[in-house]
Amino acid sequence: MTVVFDIGETLIRYGNPLSWQALYRPALERADEVCGLGLSEEDFAVAIEVLKRYNTRLCPRTREVRADDIFREILDGWGRPDGPREGVKREFFAFFKRNDPRPFPDVPGVLAKLKQAGVRTAALSDVAYGEDNETALADIRCLAAYIDLPLTSRDIGWRKPDGRGLRYIAEQFQEDVRALVFVGDEEKDVLCANGVGAVSVLIDREGRRPAYGQRYTISSMDEILKIL
Repeated sequence: MTVVFDIGETLIRYGNPLSWQALYRPALERADEVCGLGLSEEDFAVAIEVLKRYNTRLCPRTREVRADDIFREILDGWGRPDGPREGVKREFFAFFKRNDPRPFPDVPGVLAKLKQAGVRTAALSDVAYGEDNETALADIRCLAAYIDLPLTSRDIGWRKPDGRGLRYIAEQFQEDVRALVFVGDEEKDVLCANGVGAVSVLIDREGRRPAYGQRYTISSMDEILKIL
């Protein structure tokens, strides 16, 4: 048996809104200050328009992109194609991790119990704006001993609800995809699991009680043990 987990707001608490649009300006201001760019109002406007085009809450897509390509487009729009792309990219994403993302309190213990029971685990997360795995997966480094196969949409090339990520995990573990249990906090997680016949589990920590067609709903990670 394999249990697959979404990362953001399922394993790790970030505290950011689902859409980052309202925070583009302060994130870009951080990059401007750290990298010494001296951005103008026009520069900010150019960058914000590029970011909006890659905001999946505004412009849904299933094929993944690369952060390098997004920030290359931003620097080209600034007329600075040779500017500090890596620095701007780094500081932009760092802004959204300023709240020191950590696992929810119930996560490490449950993962440890799954490991002890011989249950295989994987993570499958969509990254924001094509974020590199080096920084995206750093958020679950503290859980590395418990997650056998950590993956993001950068690895797969496709975003949820496309089911290719779950099919890939099933292939890696030589398991029928219908035997996978996928735990996530959003509708796209449920649709992803249902689309390939996996067991969909919605974690609803806030008691919102949405009906996305999930097989099970849990309010804390401990409840996944009862389902298994």
